[in-house]
Amino acid sequence: MKRPIDGIDREILKLIQTSARLPNAEVARNLGMAPSAIHQRLRRLEEHGVIQGYSARVDPQALDRGLLAFVQLKTEESLGSFRIAEAVAQLPGVLEVHDIAGDDCYLLKVRAQDTGDLHRFLREELGSLQGVHSTRTTIVLKTISERMDLPIPAALETER
Repeated sequence: MKRPIDGIDREILKLIQTSARLPNAEVARNLGMAPSAIHQRLRRLEEHGVIQGYSARVDPQALDRGLLAFVQLKTEESLGSFRIAEAVAQLPGVLEVHDIAGDDCYLLKVRAQDTGDLHRFLREELGSLQGVHSTRTTIVLKTISERMDLPIPAALETER
C-alpha cells in the first residue's frame, strides 16, 4: 500500500519536478524545514514508488535525433500478450510504448535522424518482428509544448 502524500510531499514534488538537481537544502529553505527532514521525505517517496527516478533532458538535435514520430502499431499477438511490445521497447530510438484502445495495439514515440532513418526503422527493425501486422506513422513538424512534470492536485485521494 502506498504511503499517503501530504501537503509537504506535494510541495516537494512540485519543486523537484521543475529541477531535479535542486539541493535538499534549497528545497528545505523553500519549505521552511530542515534538510534532514526533506532528505527523509524524498527517500520515503522514492521507496514508495512516487518518485520513480531522476533524469536529464537532452536536446535530441545534439544527438542527431531531430525527427520525432508517433507510430501506431497493429500486431497479431493474442490479447494480454506483450511480447511484441517488450521487443519494440528495446529498439534504439523508441522512447515510449503505450498499450492503447482502438484498432491499433500500441502507440510508439520514436526519435530518428531523418525520414530515411525512420524508413529504415519501420522496414527493417519493426518489419522484422514476427507478429507485426501494420503501422501508421505521424511525423511531428514542430513541437509546441512537451512537458514532463505532472500537475500536483491540491488534495490526493490518499489524504481523504
